[in-house]
Amino acid sequence: MQVRVRLVAGLSQLAGRPRLELQLEDGATINDLLLHLGDSHPALVPGLPSALPVVAGSHARRDQPLHDGDEVSLLSPVAGGAGPTEGGHEWR
Repeated sequence: MQVRVRLVAGLSQLAGRPRLELQLEDGATINDLLLHLGDSHPALVPGLPSALPVVAGSHARRDQPLHDGDEVSLLSPVAGGAGPTEGGHEWR
């Protein structure tokens, strides 16, 4: 099956491009995709363990099966923010 992969932020820099197309075995999962990416694009290996997979706009489990034509976005986790501070604004 054919699967498109969209890489964002640091992952696209590691791969040298923002999108990839992969050929995977029928029944492949997100984890299979990540393993294939690591094998075919070794520069991505450092970022794959923390990558957040998204399929059809929803977070995907690593054991989630993929389907022909799926697009998987691999997001880099974002950290930061300290929460509200005394006298600070409350965001709604």
